Amino acid sequence: MTTHATPPVLGIPGATADLSSRLRDGLARVDALLTQVVDHDDPFIAAASGHLVAAGGKRFRPLLTLLAAELGQGINDDVVAAAAGVELTHLASLYHDDVMDEASVRRGVASVNAAYDNSTAILVGDLLFGKASELVAGLGAEAVLIQAQTFVRLCNGQIRDDRPCPEGVDPVDYYLGVLADKTGVLIATAGRYGVMFSGGSPESVEIMRSYGEKLGIAFQLADDLIDIASDADDSGKIPGTDLREGVDTLAVLRFRAMADPADASDARLLELLDGDLTGDAALAEALGLLRSHRALAVARDETYAVAREAQALLDPLPDSDAKAALQALALSVVDRVG
Repeated sequence: MTTHATPPVLGIPGATADLSSRLRDGLARVDALLTQVVDHDDPFIAAASGHLVAAGGKRFRPLLTLLAAELGQGINDDVVAAAAGVELTHLASLYHDDVMDEASVRRGVASVNAAYDNSTAILVGDLLFGKASELVAGLGAEAVLIQAQTFVRLCNGQIRDDRPCPEGVDPVDYYLGVLADKTGVLIATAGRYGVMFSGGSPESVEIMRSYGEKLGIAFQLADDLIDIASDADDSGKIPGTDLREGVDTLAVLRFRAMADPADASDARLLELLDGDLTGDAALAEALGLLRSHRALAVARDETYAVAREAQALLDPLPDSDAKAALQALALSVVDRVG
């Protein structure tokens, strides 16, 4: 199967040279294990299973597992296996997401549903979930339970994401709850596993679980802002995807709450948001109006606030290179849209 170079360690301003070197070495081990695990005797299954592994990516979740291990005794074989299990779970969810979103591109290559077909993408996603469970099963019963609970919440989040906010529920609270399930829980598990399998304390395990969930919410909120505020050349993504699909992310929710129907610009943006944004001209107009509205700055400030909440959760930990890097990481995921 085709392999690729180990992705560079995500830039963490607080990471020392020694820590960065250990994380880079750890990610190389994770990447090698991922390549081994997704290989298969059947060339078709091997190619489809390894499609997104070979495409690379930030490896954000396994990086967090490796970094969290520095709060214990450091990176070992169990930590590497846990990191690979988390990444496989993430990749499997992407295979399913692309089918639901009818995506054509993922990580700069054709999505699996486009390269093969929807049935293959769904079945290979299931296969990768199974492979992730195999890896986690080697880490003990508690790890298996955590994996199962994480998977349930991932599915809960995806189901709720596809449904409108229920009557009488605050839409922002509902949206943040969806993000906690859909994105936060797996990042929480990534951090939790890192401490668990490096011999860290139960207190540190719980801190990393809470920190990871907040970090995941901040990470997704930042992605939502990138979808609105960035040009395709800067982000590598087509802007306005959420708007085109009718998804009200935080900036849109804040705009709806702040909008003055008597204001011509606000009234026009409301009309566009409630209409058909599949056309390029309407989408471009909506993006322009939203980018110039103060709701975008409000959403950015709230995203930074979530990142600072994640940082504050680390306060009980003793000072260390790992703690400094985790603190920096919380802001770095948001600085992408600063």
